[in-house]
Amino acid sequence: VHGALPHFQQKVASSVMAAWRLKRCPFPARGLLQRRLVVSGASGSFREGGDRHCSENAILPEKSPILKEETIFLPRKKIWDKTAVLQALALTVNRDITAVPYTFQDDPYLIPRNSSEHNFFSASKTSGQNAAKFVINTHPELFEKDYAEPHIQSLMPKRLMLQLEEVSEVALKNLIQLRKVKESVNMYDQLLQAGTSITLETSNNLLDLLCFYGDREPNQENDSSLEKQEETAPRKEFARNSSKSQQITWRENNNAERIFHLMPEKNVHSYCTMIRGMVKYGECQKAFNMYADMVNKNLKADVSTFNTLILAAIDVKEKYIEKWACIEDLLRQMAEQDIQPNLLTFNSILKALKQCGKVSRAKARLILNEMRALNIEPSFATYYHLLCMSHNIDGFPESQVHVLYAIVNEIERKTFCPQDPDDVYFFTNAMKTCLELKDVQLAYRLHRVVEKAENRIMLGNMTQKNFYYMSFFELLAVMEHFDVLLKWYKELVPSAFYPNIRTIMLLLQALDSGDCLELIPQIWKDIKQFGFSLRDTIIQEVLALMAR
Repeated sequence: VHGALPHFQQKVASSVMAAWRLKRCPFPARGLLQRRLVVSGASGSFREGGDRHCSENAILPEKSPILKEETIFLPRKKIWDKTAVLQALALTVNRDITAVPYTFQDDPYLIPRNSSEHNFFSASKTSGQNAAKFVINTHPELFEKDYAEPHIQSLMPKRLMLQLEEVSEVALKNLIQLRKVKESVNMYDQLLQAGTSITLETSNNLLDLLCFYGDREPNQENDSSLEKQEETAPRKEFARNSSKSQQITWRENNNAERIFHLMPEKNVHSYCTMIRGMVKYGECQKAFNMYADMVNKNLKADVSTFNTLILAAIDVKEKYIEKWACIEDLLRQMAEQDIQPNLLTFNSILKALKQCGKVSRAKARLILNEMRALNIEPSFATYYHLLCMSHNIDGFPESQVHVLYAIVNEIERKTFCPQDPDDVYFFTNAMKTCLELKDVQLAYRLHRVVEKAENRIMLGNMTQKNFYYMSFFELLAVMEHFDVLLKWYKELVPSAFYPNIRTIMLLLQALDSGDCLELIPQIWKDIKQFGFSLRDTIIQEVLALMAR
């Protein structure tokens, strides 16, 4: 007992000292110490609940106001994307310059060595995928078992069979789902001749099919090969809305128009589908007439239809002022109908303004201010249209410098995701501008933006990637020393792009300027790999260097 008494007094004294320190400490530290005391006590004595010793009751007869329970507010649960972890890991990894492109097999005989082999191997792989889809969809009974974890419905065979044994609306829906344009139209006509009433939803689905493909059968095998690259020369904007619009035009009184006029009732979806189809295939004046008919019937168009009409306005009017007046009228009608604009609306305005001459430079700033007022963040397509407007100012290269520097300062601090089909044109055009301005430091900053994991997909197809990297390499060949150029050559070729004859000539000229003729055998080995060893210009340049 005598041995335990001093130990007990020491525990009581330490508890009193802890309570005294709690009163004198500042507020944040007091809260932290208070939580520790409430949970476990200063030395195990201030525990709430349970039995207390008499000495504790004597020292602290009632609960201290400092030791009140705190209310803990749990944050709301954040729902993460299924690939959030993979996306976070991708941000920590740079591009591997030795890795094989993911679209090809990691095999020496299956890796393309030049651009022609790249196109050939890509077409071969696409052909094999189409053949596999044909076999799976033709004989789905042979692929009953699903071994995929998790289950991917889009990779399973499509169990859609033609139901042509009877003329019915169900069979019509089935044909529409299979994208059988002519057969769907024939079935629709047979139903009308039989006096069968067709629902508005089915009629609208048929209009969607006809307007999307321009009243022609879809050529599914050539869809991937019809991707076009936007040209720098000004053209009619409606032709840019579709890769097929250059080949297909809107025919007079086609099946889409005929079925639209045969429909007993029409809603907003019916009119909007017809308007977008007409603009897509170049019949812009008819689209505006259809929109006027829609307004007369007190129907409100959706935001996608207004975006399409804004692009069509530059083809309907001739003078720049008239084009902008038509766009302003459409925006005014959007406000009257309480239609909220989106990012594609402002991008469509900027895209149309590129064809409005000097009017564009005066109105572009107003468009950007309106986007900020609505808290709409620009996309790469927005910056691309602004950069194109600066190119239209002849004899003022400083305007291009100012615009591009402002854009790069803006995009360095942000992250982007694909939102507009024209997003893929920004980096190619921006690097071309850096080459014209001979600004290598700005090109480095732009390339650092490209190297971000989420921005690499914004370079577009292989043709656009090659154009971007060739412009970057040409700028380095003109402005940098040969050792810097050689470092970038090893990093970019062939992992990022395949050089052409001009790129090889620039490399040989830089090799001559840098007095590094001992590297000729290494460069010649690459020339043979890329298939340029029989080109006269290359051979003459190499022989001239070897003769020195």
